[in-house]
Formats: sequence, structure tokens, C-alpha cells
Amino acid sequence: MKILSYVLALLGVLLASVLIGWFDAGRVLESALSVGWGGFALVCAWQIAIFVVLGIAWDVVALDAPPRSVRVFIWGRMVRDAASNLLPFAQLGGFVVGARAVTLHGVAWPTAAASTVVDVTAEFLAQLTFAAIGLAIVLVRAPGAEVTRPAEVGIAVAAVLAVLFVLVQRKGFKGVGGVFAKLGHRVAGRWATALQDGMATVRAQLAESYRQPGRLALGWALHLAGWLGNGIAGWIAYRLVDAPIDLVGATAVEGLLAAIAAVAFLVPANVGVQEAGYAGLGALFGVPVELSLSVSLIRRARDLVVGLPILLIWQFVELRRLRVAAAK
Repeated sequence: MKILSYVLALLGVLLASVLIGWFDAGRVLESALSVGWGGFALVCAWQIAIFVVLGIAWDVVALDAPPRSVRVFIWGRMVRDAASNLLPFAQLGGFVVGARAVTLHGVAWPTAAASTVVDVTAEFLAQLTFAAIGLAIVLVRAPGAEVTRPAEVGIAVAAVLAVLFVLVQRKGFKGVGGVFAKLGHRVAGRWATALQDGMATVRAQLAESYRQPGRLALGWALHLAGWLGNGIAGWIAYRLVDAPIDLVGATAVEGLLAAIAAVAFLVPANVGVQEAGYAGLGALFGVPVELSLSVSLIRRARDLVVGLPILLIWQFVELRRLRVAAAK
């Protein structure tokens, strides 16, 4: 899996480079820089607002969390996304890092592990809903578009994966727990043994989560709000580069990108996939390819500017914890 992630990342970088070079790298970069510092600050601020919504969604499905834990889960969500977007592994590694981050602030490991799995499931179902909204918009505005067929297939495949994931959780946590254990050993060494020690608690919390459909429904709704926020984020970026697209069109682009991302989850940071998606989907709504690629660059820059400080703070907390432990 590690080698596969590196290979997919390399191929993605090659694809993104070819696309940007083919459609005039100078024009793409000029369009991206035209947003200015104020526009870029707006893009970053909107992403932080989305993190707040997603952190609340995680807190909603977390059973046995300490009081006033919402700030911890907002922070954990920020670490999760920063790791997924900037570190060289697939999204699953980001889930483990996010769970690790909340344990550093008082959340027990079984609660972190179980709530991560439930939160990811709720988000995945919301992602499918958002992708379906995007597909519906395209079918209305651009009937017969060639992109609709692969989008339909992608949503169908993702739906099957979602059902299988839920079934695995309901029947037991061995498969998912094994993956978390292996990744945890890679990320945090001995800390991962807490997963095996607390497996009974994790399974009990998962079972209890499915007996509280209200929490799951609220988590799904909050995640859907977050995905719709991504649609607004895409529209903001398109407007900053003066692209001829409205909010509904931008939402459709982001929705179908969500469908593509759901299938291409093994590609680190969706590198290459994101660029190709923006180029092809934006063209459906009359957006020049170079402008769509500049929006992708803005998104990459946002992930870097927002995510890098998050990862540095997370590592600082880790180092401080290690020093305290060594001093005892």
C-alpha cells in the first residue's frame, strides 16, 4: 500500500504537470496570482469555517467524550485534513493521525477510534449525497454530457463501498480495527497497542452508535453542510479568477469532484485527479481550462498555507508530550 501510494502520487504529479504545461503554465499561474492577498485570505478563512462545521459533526457522533470536547474534535479534524492533504499517504492515514491528535487532548483512544469510524461513515454518505446533487445539476444543465456516465458509475461504486463499510462495522470491528492498528504502529509506534487493548470498548461504542440514529442523522446533515460549503468555496475561487460560472454550476463541479475523490481515495491528496477533474468539469459550464487549473492551484495553496502550521503545531504537542514522559 505504501509503494502504491507513492506510485499513484508520482503519476498524479506527472498528470498535473502535463495539464498545467499543456494549457500554458504562465497563464494558469497568472490567473491564480490575480486573486491577491485579500482574496486568498478569504479562501483560507472559509476553509477554517468548514473545519468548525466538520469538527462539530465529529463531536456529535463521539460517545463518552469529555465535557466541552467540541474544540478538541475541531482541532482533530484540522489535523486529519492537513495530514491527508500534505503527507504522502492515502486518506486512511489521515484518519489515524486525526484520531491520534484528539487523544493528545484528553479523548480516550477507544472513543477516538470508534468515533472516527462512525464520523467517516457519516461523511462518506454525505459525500455521496453531495455527488448526487452535482450529477443532478449536470443532467439538467448539460444533458447528454459524456462526463455523466463515469460519474454515475463512480457514485454507484462509492455507494457499494459505503454499504460494505457499514456492514463491516455492524458485524464487528476486526477488519477496520486491524487496519487502524497497522497504520497506528506506523504513525505512533507503541501508542497503537492501546487499540488492541481497548478493542472491546471500541466495539461496544460502535454498537451503541448504531442505536442512536439521531446522532448519525445529525452527523450526516452537518457533513452535508460541509460539502455544500465546499461548493461555495469553489464558487468563491472561480469568482476571484473571473471565471464565468454561477454558484449552482460551481456546486456541480465540486459535487462531481467529490464523486471522483470517493473512488480515487488511494491517491494521496488526489494529486492529478483534482486537476484533471477541474479541467474537465469546468469546461461543461464554459470555464476555460486554464482558469479551472488556476482554481485547483489556489486550492492547493490554501491546503498548504492552512495545513502546514496545523501539522507543525501537532508535532510540537507530540514532542512536548514525549519530553514530559521522558522526564518522569
